[in-house]
Amino acid sequence: MRCRRLAYVWALVMLLTLSPAYAAAKPGTSWAQAELETVVAAGIMAKAAAARPDSPLTQGELETIVAGLTQTQAAVPVSPTARVTMAALDARLVAALGLTDSAKLFTQAVKNAGLKPPSRFGTEAVARLLGLRTNHPAALDALELSPGQPANHAEAAYSAARILQLGELDAQGIQALAASFVLPKLTPWQKKVLTTAVRFIGYPYVWGGESEFPESPFGPQVHGGFDCSGFVWRVYKVERYTDAGPLTDMLQGRTTYAMSGEVPAVERITFANLQPADVIFFGAKGPRSKAAQVDHMGVYLGNGWFIHSSRYGVSVTTLSGWYEKRFAWGRRPLAEAGLVSPA
Repeated sequence: MRCRRLAYVWALVMLLTLSPAYAAAKPGTSWAQAELETVVAAGIMAKAAAARPDSPLTQGELETIVAGLTQTQAAVPVSPTARVTMAALDARLVAALGLTDSAKLFTQAVKNAGLKPPSRFGTEAVARLLGLRTNHPAALDALELSPGQPANHAEAAYSAARILQLGELDAQGIQALAASFVLPKLTPWQKKVLTTAVRFIGYPYVWGGESEFPESPFGPQVHGGFDCSGFVWRVYKVERYTDAGPLTDMLQGRTTYAMSGEVPAVERITFANLQPADVIFFGAKGPRSKAAQVDHMGVYLGNGWFIHSSRYGVSVTTLSGWYEKRFAWGRRPLAEAGLVSPA
């Protein structure tokens, strides 16, 4: 089976968990019915808009939501009826929370390391650390939205309801994380691989997904997006790098346990010896896990950070707390392909 969805545990920012929207929704109602009712009751979203959960969110409606969250007068956008993309929704909400500078720190850190991130990198990183996005169950993967797609009222309501639960400590936690996000000096090949990885920040988690498009090189998928092993597969197997030699042949299996089991035990990379662009694996028994028990994976960025596709889609987080405890081992495809030193 593909990597299982993980409960996102973050030690530095204490986040409350919304009641599952899917359990609350009755037949014929939205997956975000509870959140829609919450924001209407709080005066943040108009009842008429909430009655159309799947309709595109407009810039005027977004400013009304921001005004309700910040208790300020709503700004009048240049194009009130223009649609808002998912990336633009996240960026506006991050700004409303006063975390634009933190988002810039995330973006600047990857640029300083020689990577080429998309302009949404920082705001998407922050939005996902705050839990403003959610993963739809596999059976509802068709509801997932990519960063460039129009947001709808249901997604906006979910984000707004989440923000209502946040406190001052949450913003301070994000600021501390952003200040600590510094990547080490990278080799040319590490830059190539990690530039590919960060390019997909904000794409949704899709069960069995291995492409940003509905049609992957290996067949159709419900929506563009990635599961955890599919994300690594996209970075290392699908991307075509110039002069890469046998790099694309290093990862053979498609699942987490298959890829984790391809490296002999004596060649497994320990936590202390990780290098940027290493593929990292997680299991319930940590380093004592067997390959068949590995249920999650990602790509190491360096200095205690990694990027993966998880509950919040493609996002960055720290290799600490729950993740550190479950860290099983790493492997170094770049060294396996003879592109960097094994040490």
